[in-house]
Amino acid sequence: MRVRSTNVPRDAVHHPVFARVYATFSVSADSRAGVATYRRELLSGLSGRVIEIGAGNGLNFAHYPSAVSEVVAIEPERTLRKLAVDAGQRADVPVDVVPGAAEALPVKSEAFDAAVVSLVLCSVRDVRRALSEIRRVLRPGGELRFFEHGLADGRTMAKTQRALDRTVWPLFFGGCHTARDTIAEIEAAGFDLGVYRRLRVPEKGPMTPASPCVLGVARRPVGD
Repeated sequence: MRVRSTNVPRDAVHHPVFARVYATFSVSADSRAGVATYRRELLSGLSGRVIEIGAGNGLNFAHYPSAVSEVVAIEPERTLRKLAVDAGQRADVPVDVVPGAAEALPVKSEAFDAAVVSLVLCSVRDVRRALSEIRRVLRPGGELRFFEHGLADGRTMAKTQRALDRTVWPLFFGGCHTARDTIAEIEAAGFDLGVYRRLRVPEKGPMTPASPCVLGVARRPVGD
């Protein structure tokens, strides 16, 4: 992999306490809340070179299909990055875990056939810049696969999400914002939106501000 020089510090994100909590919670959520099923759906049919932004502790790695020739996994948080390296070593496809931020991806333009974002756009500092970077590194016609939580359809929950985003939620959950409108942001970034569906995670039980999710695909325009 040829690395693109940037001014992003090696540890662009530092949430060691949240990272440890997330590493435990995410594994439980994969089984108890059915998140692993959505991960498989997210990655199904991918092939070629893939960049995953905000790889966390690497729970997606086990679900990449064999047609994927390489995964370059960007993770800015040191604790999660170490866990992702371990997960990458157990994966059935080649995985290279590197530090970096979504707003300044350390790779060359038009270098990937697909990009993956999974529960990460909620926490990046600048969503539009991050999506612009993803568009830059995708080849024309390349896919953006997304599985994100965000703005609820219901007025009451959406109001609650916005209030939490202005106060305590980002402080306690590693910079996460619950009320971001993923679909609107992807379209505003110039992607061609494909098939997507809205989910509630988990499907049963009490609804939380992080329950409304969306899973789907978009593409960098062929003539871009």
